[in-house]
Amino acid sequence: MYIYNFEKLEIWHLSRQLVKRVYQTTQIFPENEKFGLTNQLRRACVSISSNIAEGSGRFSHKERARFIEIAFTSLLEVLNQLILSNDLGYIDDNALEQYRGEINELSNKLNAFHKGLPK
Repeated sequence: MYIYNFEKLEIWHLSRQLVKRVYQTTQIFPENEKFGLTNQLRRACVSISSNIAEGSGRFSHKERARFIEIAFTSLLEVLNQLILSNDLGYIDDNALEQYRGEINELSNKLNAFHKGLPK
């Protein structure tokens, strides 16, 4: 079986782990958030790994870098939505801090990956 380049990237694996946690967490969100915060949070989270994958298939370095930038901004969107989830009482302070640690690690690795791309 062929393994694509993005499947070898640590940032892609970390983003998949984040998606899994977010899906598990949002399962306990109120039903009235199904088409609101739950959907937004899940979509933003999936966008991170999707943009890493899509960027890896681009031929120009500039395009690859742009998709990593989009993944990074989606990561910030996820953090914002998790903060709002905490504000609304859907996740506790401990869960938010755990997410912050994961997001910090992934953001640092995305930045390092972005800086390492050829100009």
